[in-house]
This record gives sequence, C-alpha cells and structure tokens, in this order.
Amino acid sequence: MAKIKLEYIWLDGYFPTQNMRSKTKVEEHENFKGTLEEIGNWSFDGSSTRQAEGGSSDCLLKPVAIYPDPARKNGYLVMTEVLNADGTPHVSNGRATIDDDDNDFWFGFEQEYFIMDTATQLPLGFPIGGYPAPQGMYYCSVGGKNTHGRDLVEEHADLCIEAGLNFEGINQEVASGQWEFQLFAKGAKKAGDEIWIARYLLDRLTEKYGYYIEYHPKPLGKEMDWNGSGMHANFSNTTLRTCGSQEVYEKICEAFRPVVSEHIAVYGEFNDQRLTGLHETAAITDFSYGVSDRGASIRIPIITVEKGWKGWLEDRRPASNGDPYKIAGRIIETVKSAKI
Repeated sequence: MAKIKLEYIWLDGYFPTQNMRSKTKVEEHENFKGTLEEIGNWSFDGSSTRQAEGGSSDCLLKPVAIYPDPARKNGYLVMTEVLNADGTPHVSNGRATIDDDDNDFWFGFEQEYFIMDTATQLPLGFPIGGYPAPQGMYYCSVGGKNTHGRDLVEEHADLCIEAGLNFEGINQEVASGQWEFQLFAKGAKKAGDEIWIARYLLDRLTEKYGYYIEYHPKPLGKEMDWNGSGMHANFSNTTLRTCGSQEVYEKICEAFRPVVSEHIAVYGEFNDQRLTGLHETAAITDFSYGVSDRGASIRIPIITVEKGWKGWLEDRRPASNGDPYKIAGRIIETVKSAKI
C-alpha cells in the first residue's frame, strides 16, 4: 500500500471572477493507476468560499479530471466540479453547463498574463516610480534587457508537459513581464480542465519565486498605452472543420452578432478596459469578423481560407481572467444556434 496525495482543486463562489481553491486528501492505495474510478467525491466548507450559508455549509467536490502532479511525490492533481449537498450542480459550476458531451467542439486557448513582483507590486521589468521602454521590443524577445521571467515560464512549461497536459507553446508578449501559454484539447470540458490545471501549476510555482500572477486584463490601468491580456479562444466543430463553405462560416459568425452582451457577460471582469478598439482589439460594444483581422471580434485564420474554408475561428474578445468553462459554453450555444 502506498500513500497517495490527491490535490482536489475547485472554483469558489466569488463573482464575477472565481478563484481557485484546493486541499490535499491523503489516501492509501495499492497499485494506484491515477484514474477517476479509483477516487471519490469529497466535501468542503462552502460558507468560507461564498458557496453556502454557515447553517448548511457542506458542498461536494466531484472529480472530473486527474493528472500526475510533477512537483509532489505520489501526488495527483484532481480537477473537480462543485455540487450542492443533494448532488446537483452548484450555481457557480460553469463546467456543468457546457453542451458538448460528444466532444465535437475543439478549443485552443491562448492564456496571457503578467508576472508580478511581490516586493514592488509591479510587472517584471518595471522600475519603481516609472515605466520601462514602450512596448515593441518585448514581444518574443531574447536577452536580459527585454526578457523577464523566463526561468519561471520555462519551469511552468515543463510542469504542464510532465502533468500530461496538451501544452502547445509559450512566448513573451508585447509588454514587459507579460507572457502567454497555449493549450489545445478535443472537447470543451477537457479544454477548460487543462487551462485551470495549468493556471494552478503556474500560481503554485510563483510561491517559491516571490512573484504572483496577475490575470487582470488591464493591470496597468486603462489609460496606459499597453496591450491588455486576453485569452483568445480558437474553436471548431465538425461543421467548421469540414464544411468547405465561406457562406457557412459567415452564417456562424453572424450568429454571434445579436448576442454580444451575452458573450461579454462571461468573457471576464474589467474587459471594458481592454476592449477599446485599440491595441489589436475591437470595441466591447461592437461586433465584427474578418479574414486575418486581429482588430476584429472574431478572426478567420488565413490558413482556414487557404484550406478551402475548413478549419476554425478565433474569438479574440475573452479576457485573461475569464473562466474557460463559461467561455466555451457560451461559444458552443451560439454556434449551435446558427441557421445553416
């Protein structure tokens, strides 16, 4: 028998931006294979996470995905859904609302973020009382003058890959101390699971560096002349991957036009500070789409056109602090509503 450390991870009830919570359950197992079937539900005090009242505080954690924890001996990362005491999905449970049980929808999320110094409360590379050189030389840079935080970013990438996430890349972004990683999954729920596990690994890693991660889409203030942080959502289903029709693509894009407010409602807090129509964004109140247009709400990748209108779309509006479950769920609902 071996002692297994299971890190149960869930999203709390804070609104509109939920936070990750986690706690460790130690169990004895013989020949543990790391599968969901080998572990069970757990409970927590929902009154401490804005998910229950003190007089009836028990909430349940239902495991939905499990990954090896590369930083702990005999450790596993367990992504969970929050359930009410009667086993129904909690109102904060965005994952349970995703209509993609057959995994027909594929998602690739591009997670941007700032690495912040806990001592200065500023992004890496920012001097106290001033600003570094304007954006321009930081994007995909190399060298100590413009590149800050690479050790953390590289270690995070290694952890994600060791955990078995479908981690696809990293790059420094346009502002000092701003980075991005990319994940792809076949299935909207799995895509959300992997983004949250990757965020967990990143946040936990900062504890030993004296940093913290800022997911606010415009942490330097809306008046600053810097790009904000987003989480672009690349998505497809069988229709988009195989239709071969510009008309079908345009009908799907048009389905997004009348539901702009519904999308913005779940695309992340403070997104109005980022979606201004400047810095490679469309205005938050507008809707547009175009081939290879990074200033549009939805970009049609040029490779999709070159392959005969077979591929995917990129919604550029989600903010870096958005919940991938809620973002994917809303995109799926809109795509399925298209009259094609």
